[in-house]
Amino acid sequence: MATTWQPLEEGFKEICGLLELQMSPTSDKSQIWQQLQHYSLIPDFNNYLAFIFARAEGKSVDIRQAAGLLLKNNLRTVFKNMPQGNQQYIKSELLPCLGSTDRHIRSTAGTIISVLVQIGGVAGWPELLHTLVKYLDSNDVNLMEGAMDALSKICEDVPQVLDSDISGLSERPINVFLPRFLQLFHSPHASLKKLSMGSVYQFVMLMPTVLYLNMDKYLQGLFLLANDSSVEVRKLVCAAFVQLVEVHPAFLQTHMRNVIEYILKVNEDTDDEVALEACEFWSAYADAQLPPENLREFLPRLIPVLLSNMVYADDDESLIEAEEDGSLPDRDQDLKPRFHSSRFHGSEDADDDDDDDTVNVWNLRKCSAAALDVLSNVFGDEILTSLLPLVQTKLSTTDDESWKEREAAVLAIGAIAEGCINGLYPHLSDIIRFLIVLIDDKFPLIRSISCWTLSRFSKYVVQGTDHQEGCEQFNKILMGLLRRILDDNKRVQEAACSAFATLEEEAAEALVPCLETILQHLVCAFGKYQRRNLRIVYDAIGTLADAVGGELNQPRYLEILMPPLIAKWQQLSNSDKDLFPLLECFTSIAQALGAGFSQFAPPVFQRCINIIQSQQLAKVDPASAGIQYDREFIVCSLDLLSGLAEGLGSSIESLISQSNLTDLLLQCCLDDAPDIRQSAFALLGDLARVCPVHLRRQLSEFLDAAMKQLDTGKLKETVSVANNACWAIGEIAIKVHKEISPIVLAVVSCLVPILQHAEELNKSLVENSAITIGRLAWVCPELVSPHMEHFMQAWCIALSMIRDDIEKEEAFRGLCAMVRANPSGALNALGFMCKAIGSWHEIRSSDLHNEVCQVLQGYKQMLDNGAWEQCMSALEAPLKNKLQKYLV
Repeated sequence: MATTWQPLEEGFKEICGLLELQMSPTSDKSQIWQQLQHYSLIPDFNNYLAFIFARAEGKSVDIRQAAGLLLKNNLRTVFKNMPQGNQQYIKSELLPCLGSTDRHIRSTAGTIISVLVQIGGVAGWPELLHTLVKYLDSNDVNLMEGAMDALSKICEDVPQVLDSDISGLSERPINVFLPRFLQLFHSPHASLKKLSMGSVYQFVMLMPTVLYLNMDKYLQGLFLLANDSSVEVRKLVCAAFVQLVEVHPAFLQTHMRNVIEYILKVNEDTDDEVALEACEFWSAYADAQLPPENLREFLPRLIPVLLSNMVYADDDESLIEAEEDGSLPDRDQDLKPRFHSSRFHGSEDADDDDDDDTVNVWNLRKCSAAALDVLSNVFGDEILTSLLPLVQTKLSTTDDESWKEREAAVLAIGAIAEGCINGLYPHLSDIIRFLIVLIDDKFPLIRSISCWTLSRFSKYVVQGTDHQEGCEQFNKILMGLLRRILDDNKRVQEAACSAFATLEEEAAEALVPCLETILQHLVCAFGKYQRRNLRIVYDAIGTLADAVGGELNQPRYLEILMPPLIAKWQQLSNSDKDLFPLLECFTSIAQALGAGFSQFAPPVFQRCINIIQSQQLAKVDPASAGIQYDREFIVCSLDLLSGLAEGLGSSIESLISQSNLTDLLLQCCLDDAPDIRQSAFALLGDLARVCPVHLRRQLSEFLDAAMKQLDTGKLKETVSVANNACWAIGEIAIKVHKEISPIVLAVVSCLVPILQHAEELNKSLVENSAITIGRLAWVCPELVSPHMEHFMQAWCIALSMIRDDIEKEEAFRGLCAMVRANPSGALNALGFMCKAIGSWHEIRSSDLHNEVCQVLQGYKQMLDNGAWEQCMSALEAPLKNKLQKYLV
């Protein structure tokens, strides 16, 4: 029998000894780990761990828990291949532990049981469900809590297992457990209330029938616990209402008034975490697009609560950080992780909003400001009647004690800047005048929030620069932010740099008259800042280059900007992560300066090659590379090379000819990391544009690698890689012409399904697929046109969505070439083709315009006996008018 297994005394002692050593702070962890690895080869090692965990009563709870956690980690990898006897032994030892008098043992047992359910479900372990039900019904608090702990973990990790049919059981497990969970809402024990509430929470998304039928009981349970003395329980009640508003608001419809009353009350809870959970409700309500009128009457009560919660709490870590001296070097833990987004060709779907407050800890203050922002977008100027008098009262205080109140008022103005702009606009110059004073306030957090709030009005300030007063206002803001960029306080530096980057994006060429002053301030910050804020200066310089473009390409500006950047570039090693933001900054500068960057290009180009090479070596052999592999170095270097290709154009050819770039690039196109492939295909397309000659030697390998990315089965996960690969194939096609013919049909057969499932896929991928089919048809019409009837309709729909540009022109040249080769292939989709042609605002190229005319007139002659007129009559009047310019 499996349960007759007994440990040997010697093995038991050895393993306990090792676990004790492992927990000792002075022990050699790597040596112990090696010994444990050695033991794990023994077939019944995990039985020993289960025995120590479940039965070693004489050992400390810490040792038993360590055995349990090691067992859990081992089971993830070895359980399926263990002898059945051992599996049964471990399972049978775990179940009694759920009733242990020690809470830690109960909890660890629940964790291990949840892992076993993740691995093998519950069908092969009938004792588990029987035991859990028996323990829940036992009235013994330890047994009930142990069972609920295990169930709550199973519900969190694999809720679908409990909501499925299991052979041998008359009903789904959730049908047995859910009524018991709801019953426990009435328990006198907070721990049981918490665990049962958390378990039901996991099923609201799945909505099994049993929950649907018991929804009233669930809501009654939540209302019953609404004023519970336990903070954790009140938090879970709020979380449940937020979740219901997000995913099943219909259930709350008849209770909505009571829910809003409750949430409003709890938004002022003495416990900040409960208030924070309640505050999430307002944004969730707006995001669910529920009727605003349900909230309208509560606004005069809600807005003061939000404003009061936006005042810094006394223990907010920002208050401590704000005192830090700007000349103190940053510690490694001060450096936030940064994320480089790989280069992407096309219309981005992602909404890149980085208005975030500077330190990414979500708290009641930020949540309240976010709620106010959302409400201002729903109700617009309506909220001003409740908000402005409160803001004015806070701002009119002048004593030092009430600085936090003033700061919260400035945050509130920033939060409503977009939603209430119509109501604020008449007062905008007063608001800005006031903020310009506050950015020099003696309190650093008032200076920093004033920078952020000013940046929220950037768009409107820039719009006003067409008259004298607006121009003066813009210059005051610009100079104010530049002053704060050189603040001694790190927090203010960060806020000012971020605000300035936002202003740069809006202002673009309006910055040109002040370029010299801007550059002097940014370069001055360069000498002043510590590592963390240096990254933000790089970003501000990169944004400036994007904003003013070629205007930067003047000797007097380059003399200010480039020497300190190059000094920093030379100072950092190839494995220093501070290089990332600098590589990004150089990418923007290279694109802005164009040919003007050529004097700086050779060392930059060579360094990118060296970084990619050393990282590719580190991936296979870190010891001989002397560095740890980090793929972000490769991604940033590929993107900078793309920036060089875009900036230098064909003059990059001399650099490529003396390097092994194409070999490295091919390796990157075949890499297993999607972000490396994404950047690699972007660079491949950029090189095809400016110097295709260097791709010819490995052309078939590059094309083969690109084509593999278009496999429709994997598209959802790696859509950005497919997007860039598709774009690169099109760029190569128009440069190598007939040399692309071996893969043309294979590529078309990959792209057609993308067009046919356009509404499910990324917009940019669909556009690039349509353009690439057009480009292939332009260079090889004789190959593509015989198949055109299979994709013509979907292709024309996609073409009609693309904005006028050179890529659209090339796609339409392909359309005309195919129609010439196979006119009957487009007959079934003629109406769609007319719509695609009508999507042009204006075809700038006269020869393409003439080709389109010939296509339409050709069909007009071809379709006799009223067929052409019938086709035209089905089109809408505005489209018919547009087609008249093509003389049909």
